[in-house]
Amino acid sequence: MAMTMKGEVALPAPRQIVWEKLNDPEVLKACIPGCQSLDVTENGGFTAVVKLKVGPVSATFKGTVELTDLDPPNGYRIQGQGEGGIAGFAKGGAQVNLTDAEGGGTLLSYDVEANVGGKIAQLGARLIDGVAKKNADQFFATFAEVVGKAV
Repeated sequence: MAMTMKGEVALPAPRQIVWEKLNDPEVLKACIPGCQSLDVTENGGFTAVVKLKVGPVSATFKGTVELTDLDPPNGYRIQGQGEGGIAGFAKGGAQVNLTDAEGGGTLLSYDVEANVGGKIAQLGARLIDGVAKKNADQFFATFAEVVGKAV
């Protein structure tokens, strides 16, 4: 099942600080809902373990993330995939762009495309979209707090 999500978030920090925090595994681990581990790989990507609950299905996803099209401090493309055992799988990518926001700070825009399969996909698009939006909102709220403290 395919899904897409787009959004923008105003962050209270200069673009360079936002860029650094977007590439800091400790910051990302603290901001990603359900993240149990996040480690840097040799190619500059990450391996991750994330525990998620989608409706009645709980699963621990183990996966990899690769960063491409790096354009510091303006953005990158992120590609990833994860396996959640019997619960299913998720794979997809996002384009992340950083621009100067009016009145200071940084505007982060994202455009996500993902595919999910297995038991999770059987739960339906509305439930999955709702959980994805909730997790994205939670990530960006926590991330905004972190970058705000770094100023």
